[in-house]
Amino acid sequence: MAYARDRRRFLLFGRPRPVDPETHRRRAEVLLESLLTLGPTFIKLGQLLSTRPDVLPPAYIDVLSALQDEVPPAEWSAAKEVLEDELGPVGQRFDEFDTDAISGASLGQVYRASIDGRDVAVKIRRPNIEDLVEADLLVIRWSMPILMYFVDESRAFSLENLADEFAKTIREEMDYEREATMLTEIRANFADDDRFLIPEVVDSHSGPRVLTMEYAGGTKINDVETLDEKGIDRGRIAENLQRSYLQMIIDDGVFHADPHPGNLAVTDEGRIVFYDFGMSGRVDEFVQEKIVEFYIAVANQDIDAILDALIEIGTLSPEADRAVMAEVMELAIADARGEDIEQYRVQQIVGQIEDSIYEFPFRLPANLALVLRVATVVEGVCVTLDPDFDFIATATDYLTEQGYREESIRRILEESGQQFQRSAEALVQIPPKVDRTLGRIDRDDFYVRVDVEDSQGNFDKLAKRLIYGLLLTMGLFSMGVLYALEAPEASVVAAVFSAVLTVLLYRSFRKPRSIRAKPQFTRQNLRQRREEE
Repeated sequence: MAYARDRRRFLLFGRPRPVDPETHRRRAEVLLESLLTLGPTFIKLGQLLSTRPDVLPPAYIDVLSALQDEVPPAEWSAAKEVLEDELGPVGQRFDEFDTDAISGASLGQVYRASIDGRDVAVKIRRPNIEDLVEADLLVIRWSMPILMYFVDESRAFSLENLADEFAKTIREEMDYEREATMLTEIRANFADDDRFLIPEVVDSHSGPRVLTMEYAGGTKINDVETLDEKGIDRGRIAENLQRSYLQMIIDDGVFHADPHPGNLAVTDEGRIVFYDFGMSGRVDEFVQEKIVEFYIAVANQDIDAILDALIEIGTLSPEADRAVMAEVMELAIADARGEDIEQYRVQQIVGQIEDSIYEFPFRLPANLALVLRVATVVEGVCVTLDPDFDFIATATDYLTEQGYREESIRRILEESGQQFQRSAEALVQIPPKVDRTLGRIDRDDFYVRVDVEDSQGNFDKLAKRLIYGLLLTMGLFSMGVLYALEAPEASVVAAVFSAVLTVLLYRSFRKPRSIRAKPQFTRQNLRQRREEE
């Protein structure tokens, strides 16, 4: 209802109500508390919402981004029932089993055990979570028609897609066989790289509701004091982390999609450990290509290329005001540079893109929203490790080493050559066409057809105004005649009719409030946002 009131929906009078960031943040905190109260399914929903700037304002994204997937673990007796139903008696399948969970999440919990003298981590799905999730999904599905009644058409589209995406995502995350497959595939992609440690799945002790994997300990990646005590180069860790995600997203097409500090650790040897592959995603070749183009455009500070990449990938509407969006990009890059012109951060750029997506409600492809979120979270972790970490420099070096920049230049040259060839062919065809046209003019056989395009509906507006004006004139004339004939009741009806027409005529001359209003992004506002964070 507040959302509808803000936009003057279902109200006859009053202007749209501006909502300041403090109000958005207060509402977001109320939403956060509600999601925590509603339980596991809605905690996951909040996490997914934090990746969708096309659905929620930036303040909501900031608040929900802090939503941790941590809830008290279920009783061991209930977890044991799930484990034994899946694998058999605990005493027979495991040498040792610590019944105190080392990690509790909304959909599962992790225990430490040993098999044949080998330390393992056992992830068990929460008891009876399937029925709870299905019931919650049913509530969400029933609520959607009511919710969409209060939002605009573009937001309704995003919400409907979000509901379908969420139902698919949470069912996949409950399927530990899928997680094992994704984990194994990503582990294989890094098999020859000793900078990273991805736990190995123990297939003999895994199933749809239980996932057993190699136990890999380490220091939490944002525990910088402990890392310093162990003499670990934090700058090198930050660079390796960034490169790992560039490889997963750009080269491999399958990536670990939940890189918050709780899912990342560092061994004493300086290897990065990845945990929890329940939230993981895939990127197709087209999206990979556009991500490369986006990174190269950012590195080259090519605003037009950035906008073209966003349009081609489906993030930005082709009808968006390019001048406004270019100004947003230029401001984001200029503000993020700092004192050194070459040091700027993609987090501010993505943040401004997210802000503009909400101001101009566009549609985000589901996988791209996850990629954008992963990029910002990873960059935040890297800056925690090394305040001087240069995300763009690392990405640029990676793209150069892998040959992407050279490939981009080669493709541009090829396209330029093809364009030159087409232009040359067109120049050859011009003289015959000119000769034919002059011949038709000489024979008085030349016609010009003009089609008037009215994309803004100006002719319709003009027709409405003419009709309203004629009817208003009739109404006023009728009111005067009826009043002169001493028919007050009829003259009052004519007066009301004329008043309604006056309002309609007045409104037809008012300029519509476009969603393309220029966003108020300034360096001062951006600095204030960073200070608040």
